[in-house]
Amino acid sequence: MTKLQRIVIVVTTVSAAIMELIDTSIVNVALNQISGNLGATIEDASWVVTAYAIANVIIIPMTGFLAKYFGRKNYYLASIAIFTLASYLCGISNSLPELIIWRFIQGIGGGALLSTSQGILFDAFPPEKRGVAAGMFGLGVVAGPALGPTLGGLIVDNYAWPLIFDINIPFGIVAFLLAYNFVDKKPEEWNIDRKAMTIDWVGIIALAIGVGSLQYVLEKGQSEDWFQNYYIRLYSVTAFIGLVGFIVWELYFEHPFINLKVLKSPNLAGSNILSFVCGFGLFGSVFLFPVMTQRFMGYSPTEAGFALVPGAIAGMLCMPPIGISLGKGAKPLFYVILGFIFFILHGYLSSLATPDTSRAWFVLPQIFRGMGTACLIVPLTQQAVVGLAPKDMPYGIALTNMLRQLGGAFGIATVNTYVARQYAIHRTDLVTNIQTNSGLVEERLNTLIQGATARGLNSADAGKVALKIMDISVEKQAYLLSYLDGFLLISIFFICALPFLFMLKTDKLDEQTRKVAAEAAH
Repeated sequence: MTKLQRIVIVVTTVSAAIMELIDTSIVNVALNQISGNLGATIEDASWVVTAYAIANVIIIPMTGFLAKYFGRKNYYLASIAIFTLASYLCGISNSLPELIIWRFIQGIGGGALLSTSQGILFDAFPPEKRGVAAGMFGLGVVAGPALGPTLGGLIVDNYAWPLIFDINIPFGIVAFLLAYNFVDKKPEEWNIDRKAMTIDWVGIIALAIGVGSLQYVLEKGQSEDWFQNYYIRLYSVTAFIGLVGFIVWELYFEHPFINLKVLKSPNLAGSNILSFVCGFGLFGSVFLFPVMTQRFMGYSPTEAGFALVPGAIAGMLCMPPIGISLGKGAKPLFYVILGFIFFILHGYLSSLATPDTSRAWFVLPQIFRGMGTACLIVPLTQQAVVGLAPKDMPYGIALTNMLRQLGGAFGIATVNTYVARQYAIHRTDLVTNIQTNSGLVEERLNTLIQGATARGLNSADAGKVALKIMDISVEKQAYLLSYLDGFLLISIFFICALPFLFMLKTDKLDEQTRKVAAEAAH
């Protein structure tokens, strides 16, 4: 392979991976504008985020099989094409359901870009230089989710929200052309015996039904009064049937697309639970922060996006030394523990904010989030394969990646539901504590009435306006307290998961195991 070809492959694969990761979070800062433009609530608009994550959950564990079935280069080109076309269709959507559908399809295309890009990148380097390739790829993995809101903020403030999808089109076209011309097929891709391969359609459909139904229940349960609603009951049943059916089928089917039998390893089971928690915290916090700061702290989309940059910088700075340390045989468990500590601190400090909190206050919590992400993404993947036989490593890593994405989808849905529930509680508490005979309340009402009267309203209308303004203030305060509770929930979630750390093995990875794990990861 020529030096030029290697450079082009690096640029293409890393850019495609970053593009996919940016799209996991670029929508977060635009939810206000999307909900207003399409006539939906922010809670409903959050489906634009979770639809993408659910598609990732479904497609990621299938990537290895699909790459073998169609050939890795063909599958990679098809994924870029699907992602690019769906991005265009997202940009021209005229309703929320339409946008959600195309975001799901975009996630189907995007989910394959990450692992397939990594495999193509690794194959472009000789074994002794794959550490460099892993470092470059790792920087993109850490930076992508945090750079999404920053880029999205700049676009929304200066243009219109459809551009956050349209911007993918030129990059997708260039990536497709470069991959078509410079990525070589592997020798086994020339003679694929598809007839000898078995597609696990039952497992795939059961997983899609189970995850999709459970996501609906989590998203809509609070607003639809939970099991008092027919559809919540219906989707709860289909979620149970889908997920239980998926587990039973994958355990007994001869050629499952996810081999769940590898979970008999306590280390892998514990690692996957922690990966789920990692996704919950990463996606949940990156979802919460832009929405909270825009709705209740006066941030513009650009300001909300740039407030996440310290976390991205911290993660990018931490990733190279962590990768070097793991490459020399350091125990992944050490970094996993550090990552949990950083995320607990991030959630707790974020929950202490007030309406008057300065922008500088959020720098430290965001740094903790970035450092926590760097300490969890790669180390958890390597921790997952400790003690596994080489033939089981691809299944273990596929499960780890799937559960991280699944944790992200559930994190957004759970935090969204929790915020809505806490809002009702906080509003009731605040209204209860507003006594009409209170001197402070009376003074506040009189001030508002005088202001409205000065603008030409009669006394009756001025009184109504004053009460409406006070009601808006109560609503704003209740929502702010609810979002702060959401950050605290993330910390509690990490704390509750700490006992699973005792399931992890503390063995160092030998050189051969690290090599096999690196191959299995892509």
